[in-house]
Amino acid sequence: MRHYTKQDIYRLVEEEDVEFIRLQFTDIFGNLKNVAVTTSQLEKVLDNECMFDGSSIEGYARIEESDMYLYPELDTFEIFPWRPQQGKVARFLCDVYKPDGTPFEGDPRNILKKVVKEAEQLGYTFDVGPECEFFLFDLKENGEPTNCSKERGGYFDVGPLDSGENARREMVLTLEEMGFEIESSHHEVAPAQHEIDFKYDDAVKTADNIMTFRMAVRTIAKRHGLHATFMPKPKYGINGSGMHINMSIKKDGKNIFDNPKGKLGLSEDAYHFIAGLMKHMEGITAITNPIVNSYKRLVPGYEAPVYIAWSATSRSPLIRIPSSRGINTRVELRSPDPAANPYLALAVCLAAGLDGIKNKLTPPESVDKNIVAMTKEEMEQCGIKYLPANLKEATIALEQSGFIKNVLGNYIFTKYVQAKKEEWNQYIIQVSQWEIDQYLHRI
Repeated sequence: MRHYTKQDIYRLVEEEDVEFIRLQFTDIFGNLKNVAVTTSQLEKVLDNECMFDGSSIEGYARIEESDMYLYPELDTFEIFPWRPQQGKVARFLCDVYKPDGTPFEGDPRNILKKVVKEAEQLGYTFDVGPECEFFLFDLKENGEPTNCSKERGGYFDVGPLDSGENARREMVLTLEEMGFEIESSHHEVAPAQHEIDFKYDDAVKTADNIMTFRMAVRTIAKRHGLHATFMPKPKYGINGSGMHINMSIKKDGKNIFDNPKGKLGLSEDAYHFIAGLMKHMEGITAITNPIVNSYKRLVPGYEAPVYIAWSATSRSPLIRIPSSRGINTRVELRSPDPAANPYLALAVCLAAGLDGIKNKLTPPESVDKNIVAMTKEEMEQCGIKYLPANLKEATIALEQSGFIKNVLGNYIFTKYVQAKKEEWNQYIIQVSQWEIDQYLHRI
């Protein structure tokens, strides 16, 4: 991992002819924001003196406390490969601070850092690897995005069936130029659906990478005349896009989930971690699956999980244990989708797993057969519960979770719950095309 000093940044800016610097941060919903400055302001940037008005950012400050400061994380300095090569554009990812020099409680990056610090105090290092799926759709003549594609490719298909192959290749090369270690890329199950997997890293770095990944993918797609969307379920009748999260913990350089002598090759801590995730899953879901559309993906029949269960063999449960062991032993949570704010999603997942370890929670027995084929009675015997069925149910579960409230802090928790209630209320009063098609001609 690289470690830049202020002197390194001054040198890079001069040597690489950087002219503009974007100071990037996220709102509580995971939308990337930025303030752009010229390099004449570099000293001010590096001294944490760049200010912005937080009152205009959704979920941020009230008017009377709106002044915020951006503290750049020097190691996130990156020159955009797709911008002009003279007068280049670079960026920093930033933490948000209040004028008194304390971290802003509405900054999602700060929330994740707090959970990571709690883990570090126990001697733990969290490693996280995401699997980010997305669609590449056509644009209208006026540049507006659609959810249409002439492509008919399927899982692992190649060109010419996979007509997004060239765009995906440029995405991979661009990401590698930006410091990513890309492990694989391929066409996914649905037409026009793709996946690019990058190497795991510590939790904060991984969340940073997800934000950078989304930005780069959408930028490169547009250069190819396509629209990249991370919307979980952009079309009825096909698979949606997930963002599976693979998690492991190291202590003294050793993966504490691994135990060659244990059942399934897992340690007690791995079971405790699984139990913590399952205990808090209903409250977590509004964070990992944050929009109305998220729950159109979480339905039976499309590979996305619907049931709160775990397995080392079946792919239908919520939590899966991939076959790799040793240093690669990990727990895969399959419900999150790429609409989630990665900082908040990783914060609540890691906190829940940590709660399981600290309190030595025990998970139920693994479910190693296809849950979809089980009867209601069999599911009840196994104690299998459903994930929340829609954003309303998920928001209610979140609101009732004192644990998640403690992780997010009162500021983000209150604003997030309020926003999700309003989103649901706006959704249910809409009249959809489905209703028109079903009822207009006969009622």
